[in-house]
Amino acid sequence: MALVIVWLLLMAAAFYLLLWRPQQRRMSMVRNLQSQLKQGDDVLTTSGIYGRVVRLGEADADIEVAPGTVLRVARGAIGQVVNEPDGSLDPHGEATEAG
Repeated sequence: MALVIVWLLLMAAAFYLLLWRPQQRRMSMVRNLQSQLKQGDDVLTTSGIYGRVVRLGEADADIEVAPGTVLRVARGAIGQVVNEPDGSLDPHGEATEAG
């Protein structure tokens, strides 16, 4: 009987460490990203689209993906802020020969 209790406790600890805790950490990182997002940030959406934030709403955002082309996306679809330009965009956000 004691072995069964120990086994259940080990399973619960493994569940917490392997599934629950990493998920909480990811959710915290997403909340932090969403709260620090601002107009003018270069972002990458969760679907792989690069763009620049031109408007932020409570639940959505407008992202300019090319000059004059603006996509409206759910704010939660913004996966990360792109800090380092990769050289594929010039200062005006237009594609260069490298991109």
